[in-house]
Amino acid sequence: MKKPIYVTQPYLPPLEEFLPFLEKIWDNKVLTNGGPFHQQLEEALCEYLGVEYISLFTNGTIALVTALQALRVTGEVITTPYSFVATSHALLWHGIKPVFADIDPNTLNLDPAKIEAAITPQTTAIMPVHCYGHPCDVDAIQKIADNYNLKVIYDAAHAFGVQDTGGSVLRHGDLSVLSFHATKVFNTFEGGAVVCPDAKTKQRIDQLKNFGIVNESTVVAPGINGKMSEFNAAFGVLQLKYIDQASLLRKHVDAAYRDLLQSVKGIRCLNDAGEKVANYSYFPILVDADYPISRDDLYQRLKDNGIYPRRYFYPLISDFPMYRGFLSAHRENLPVATAAAQQVLCLPIYPDLDISVAGEIARFIAVQ
Repeated sequence: MKKPIYVTQPYLPPLEEFLPFLEKIWDNKVLTNGGPFHQQLEEALCEYLGVEYISLFTNGTIALVTALQALRVTGEVITTPYSFVATSHALLWHGIKPVFADIDPNTLNLDPAKIEAAITPQTTAIMPVHCYGHPCDVDAIQKIADNYNLKVIYDAAHAFGVQDTGGSVLRHGDLSVLSFHATKVFNTFEGGAVVCPDAKTKQRIDQLKNFGIVNESTVVAPGINGKMSEFNAAFGVLQLKYIDQASLLRKHVDAAYRDLLQSVKGIRCLNDAGEKVANYSYFPILVDADYPISRDDLYQRLKDNGIYPRRYFYPLISDFPMYRGFLSAHRENLPVATAAAQQVLCLPIYPDLDISVAGEIARFIAVQ
């Protein structure tokens, strides 16, 4: 490649369109604490995503931490080892024990069939991840949660704009948590949000992200400073103008990869998981034993040629030192997740990636 091609690249609107937003911030001198752009973005996101209540955060990790606090989750939480470490780190921040269950081989999401066996008297919640933006088996997970009186918090960092047949996937569970990090489909530089089912829950979460403050003289909980700034919120308002266009460009890249890789022996592209509207946030392939070289050899050859994919998610969360001591982290308990982590390779996908470049990447993979 003439210039490096990375796994992702943030979508940025025209700079000149952002300058009037900055001028308004300079004029009103409100930089944080729920300013006008913060309020505008919350309202716009509710409308765009088809949800009733949303609370903006400085990032997705603090949003996860606060969601757990808001629901008073304790003890043990069943979650996936196949995710970014923030999913489980949020549990450790609260002194909660993560219990890892294996994943489904087709969706790479938490396997409902493995959840029930992991439940103990100490289990209080399930924290699944809509991996790569593909929806979890929400009905099966909710049935288990109802049977055992468990909370469900979805790590929906990848699932912005994703819909199933009933509407937004963010409506499922007790809470859903989004990330607006620069690598995500919709970004605010840094940012995140908690999707809330009702006004009372939103009020509690809004208090917790502002130190637990209720009013000038009342603090009701040991909250944190998780507020989104006006700069991030203003950028998000502008980003929404372009989100559909950006998603369409991602869809074209996805289609190009699928067309060129579908007949390559040893390469498996993940299919959708029943979503009615996808967001094409990632393009993972699984490199199995029928492919001429190993996943890691392919990874290195691509890098040597200026193409920088990522092994999302390798290693598994359960393989990191702070989690190895948990019985549920042992690899023999996680055969599907272990295999996926050894095979997965996420190829470059972003709105500005030229289709011809995606074609070159696919053809490079096909001729190894």
